[in-house]
Amino acid sequence: MLSQRTIPAMFEESVNKHANNTLIWEKKHNTYKPLTYREMRDLVYPLAGGLLSMGLKKGDRAALISEGRNDWVMSELAVLYTGAINVPISVKIQETEELKFRLAHSESKFVIVSDRHLHKVQAIKNDLPDLEIIIILDEQEQYADDEMFIGEIIKKGQLYLENHSDQLQNAWQSVAEHDYANISYTSGTTADPKGIILTHRNYTANVEQATALLPIPEWYTTLLILPWDHSFAHTAGIYTILKNGASIAAVQVGRTPMETLKNIPDNIKEIGPHFLLSVPALAKNFRKNIEKGIQQKGDKTEKLFETALNIAYKYNGEGWNRGKGWRKIYAPLNTLLDALLFKKIRENFGGHLQFFIGGGALLDIELQRFFYAIGIPMLQGYGLSEAAPVISANVPQKHKLGSSGSIVQNLQVKICDEHGKTLENGQRGEIVVNGENVMAGYWKNKEATNKTLKEGWLYTGDLGYLDDDGFLYVLGRYKSLLIGSDGEKFSPEGIEEALTDQSPYIEQAMLYNNQSPYTVALLVPNKQAIKTWLEQQNLSWHDTKGQDAVLNLLQEEIDAYKPGGRYENMFPTRWLPAAVAVLGDGFTEENKLLNSTMKMVRSRIADYYKNRLDYLFTPEAKNICNHQNRTIISRLNA
Repeated sequence: MLSQRTIPAMFEESVNKHANNTLIWEKKHNTYKPLTYREMRDLVYPLAGGLLSMGLKKGDRAALISEGRNDWVMSELAVLYTGAINVPISVKIQETEELKFRLAHSESKFVIVSDRHLHKVQAIKNDLPDLEIIIILDEQEQYADDEMFIGEIIKKGQLYLENHSDQLQNAWQSVAEHDYANISYTSGTTADPKGIILTHRNYTANVEQATALLPIPEWYTTLLILPWDHSFAHTAGIYTILKNGASIAAVQVGRTPMETLKNIPDNIKEIGPHFLLSVPALAKNFRKNIEKGIQQKGDKTEKLFETALNIAYKYNGEGWNRGKGWRKIYAPLNTLLDALLFKKIRENFGGHLQFFIGGGALLDIELQRFFYAIGIPMLQGYGLSEAAPVISANVPQKHKLGSSGSIVQNLQVKICDEHGKTLENGQRGEIVVNGENVMAGYWKNKEATNKTLKEGWLYTGDLGYLDDDGFLYVLGRYKSLLIGSDGEKFSPEGIEEALTDQSPYIEQAMLYNNQSPYTVALLVPNKQAIKTWLEQQNLSWHDTKGQDAVLNLLQEEIDAYKPGGRYENMFPTRWLPAAVAVLGDGFTEENKLLNSTMKMVRSRIADYYKNRLDYLFTPEAKNICNHQNRTIISRLNA
């Protein structure tokens, strides 16, 4: 047990135990190179000393904006060693006002930034009165008066430590477990972002909780694909690894974000990770690539693959009942097909990958079954940045597909109705949690803190229930609930994901019902898939016949969930859309209809498309081949 339950103390303990283990693999040129735990500490000390020499002190804020790399961990640890607070900022933020808000609101004194995000800070620095110095991770040809290369800070620190090494030791050893470690900002898509205050103990507690649920051997390596400021990646991908003496690999940074994404498959093969952290968008991309590879091998292989999947689905069940009872009869055939097909797919993931842990949003059960079938289970977890973030997870030893897993140790979870009354197992309500991983509050936002934290309990805003085995089922956000005219509520996310995942013709979908007699939907069609379908039917976008054919095709995809359809009984009929508006443009980060975690900003979408939604509650809109939809379809090929 740590005498000080802080991040510096946890790191010191790991260095003492695992000095020569690789902490981070980084690829800047042709090959991955290792940095050990001891080598990382040898970088952290002089950087922390340099920061101290420049006046960074306990309680000050320093922001960090960078891609995942050695310098990311080095910088955060160095800031924490001084007793200051790190403010990790998403590299996906492009709007200067969003960045300015975070830096100004946190009153960040220093900003540590990589070369490719430097211009963002330079564009707003004259409007940041608290900002004193910009520390750049990559060497520049020239520097402004308020800019400095990090190598110079390290040199300053080396000189400083020659006479003041005791001051650095005193600085990190005086950090208390309830001192603030991070201010992590929410996406801020419906109002100003909220700064989530996470203490050192929030992190060390959550690392202990996560490790107790899923032990990480020191010989494990993970390729950290998610942005390193992402709360899930931060705790589960950095600190849980660091605590256990295991290794992180960084994705090779390309010249553009797209090039970085394209590096991921090669990096996976090079590193051979034992597990990966994922979010639904990544999971879907992995599946698409797998299926594309199978299709390229021809019809016979594709049919064999579909047969193998169906056999695996029957054999695996929901995971906890895999191979039990009548399922045993599929064992020999499942083993044979795994050796013929699935083993080769696993080799494309480096050959060592044992499982994914999925977080960030709901992952539909069909996607979970797919990865389970190919022998790399995608085990769903649940968390919230305000809980540092891990609340529950499925793990290889204990899982139920479709659930968000068992609750981590030393965390109380209850399900409450809208009046705060605790509900029985199986009853749906708000997920409410209490434990040492729960945030201290929101930075300079007492009103939001008091709404979310009540007598130590964190009200998550998420809808869910616990089953009799203690597995948590998360159904969606309270804010996004469909509310019928009779007051009944339903989460739309499962339906939306089913529509987009199971139909090649629907790219995005948002259901809407605000105390209305029926539910409606906004649909973004997959233009390429529809174009291909029209060509196969010898039809055109430009005439009524072709437009109606496309619209009826989309209607058929929705009707598949209604009585008599191939997916009937998957969802209650009353929550399926009775009228649909087809949209010409998708929801994106650029138009601010998706937030930085790629989730729909429902209130903004509803405001933006208010006229279309109002029209959907008219009698003529119930016919999908209405004039509005025909007009949009006619323009899709423009």
